[in-house]
Amino acid sequence: MNKPSIPKGTRDFSPVEMAKRNYIFDTIREVYALYGFRQIETPSMENLSTLMGKYGEEGDKLLFKILNSGDFRQGLTPDQWTCDNPGRLAACLCEKGLRYDLTVPFARYVVQHREELQMPFKRYQIQPVWRADRPQKGRYREFYQCDADVVGSDSLLNEVELMQIVDTVFRKFGIRVCIKINNRKILTGMAETIGHPDKIVEITTAIDKLDKIGIDNVRAELAEAGISAEGIVRLQPLFEIQGSTTERLEAIRAMLKDNATGLKGVEECAFVLQTLSELGTTNEVEFDLTLARGLNYYTGCIFEVKALDVQIGSITGGGRYDNLTGIFGMPGLSGVGISFGADRIFDVLNQLGLYPQDATTGVLLLFINFGEREAAHCLRLATRLRQAGIRTEVYPDSVKMKKQMSYANAQAVPYVALVGENEMQSGTVSLKNMQTGEQQSLTVEEVIRAISAK
Repeated sequence: MNKPSIPKGTRDFSPVEMAKRNYIFDTIREVYALYGFRQIETPSMENLSTLMGKYGEEGDKLLFKILNSGDFRQGLTPDQWTCDNPGRLAACLCEKGLRYDLTVPFARYVVQHREELQMPFKRYQIQPVWRADRPQKGRYREFYQCDADVVGSDSLLNEVELMQIVDTVFRKFGIRVCIKINNRKILTGMAETIGHPDKIVEITTAIDKLDKIGIDNVRAELAEAGISAEGIVRLQPLFEIQGSTTERLEAIRAMLKDNATGLKGVEECAFVLQTLSELGTTNEVEFDLTLARGLNYYTGCIFEVKALDVQIGSITGGGRYDNLTGIFGMPGLSGVGISFGADRIFDVLNQLGLYPQDATTGVLLLFINFGEREAAHCLRLATRLRQAGIRTEVYPDSVKMKKQMSYANAQAVPYVALVGENEMQSGTVSLKNMQTGEQQSLTVEEVIRAISAK
């Protein structure tokens, strides 16, 4: 008989893995709430009219489409049914699809509920998303996003707060990170200053390799990308930028002195970096001129977070955007957001062994079942322990003690309670520490204190 399986690119999570994942989600959720962000949820499926055309042609291909219920052929002409364009046929058969990310549903939510929302609106959302991608290591068809956004405010204090959130979350996890900050306006200003406004990506990609391949090879790569000799000469100051954040920002300010857009980007970056420096952060915050994420989407400050002790890609990212809701006919609403990569954070915490023990501990105390009368007594004791906040289980069957102890070991239960005839008469519990083997005769109140103190 063949074992059942799950679709490629999806995963089952064991109780231990779920405990770890919940530790990640709960930590992020607590910090979001600490800064005044409020949780929303949107449906797993959206109307395809909401999703299509928002992610580009390639993104549209990665949307999971849901076949219309009932007679999905109803109303279809023979020509539509036999057409050799899969996308056109899917549009006739499917009205809904699984969400590709949390951003477009959030934009739809803001426009749909705009009369009810108080601006600025600070929301967070922790939900799964789906992409009909080719599964490979670290890339799944179903995965979680942990987003926070502020919309309806242009203030740079929002950028500062989001970086404080990032710093606080990773401090709580015990992960050392570097928070990298840049600004889309600086990159735009650089490209405009050298006469190549359409070559932002090529310029930043080449500059990013400066340390690895040297100035001469960077110049060659820029020339190959179509940057003129004069443009490469104008970029020369970027190759020589060194020193502190302030000194590097000054050098870029001098280079962009005639470009209003670029100068605005420098001022925005300087404000965020200076404010964070004054407030103090646990983790390193760095101005990174080569950071160029989501250039078609972001319009101001952009952020990326790298783990310092593990080789892995970005574990958090985000930035400022100016027209989130324009795709739904509500232009001009500015916002800024971040997204934690829960799956990558999971891998980092695993590699560094940073999960606190209580995050992965299930039941703290198991009552051994010696028979019907004893089990009834243990159920009453278990109720008192649970009321005291101690996760407690009573073994349901009166089987050999060895089997019950094996169960406790397999579940990594730290304490086992043995209550027989003698304990029932004396109103005590024989509490066994499964790690040390030590056994004590205690009252229920003493058991509560002993376990709670750990």
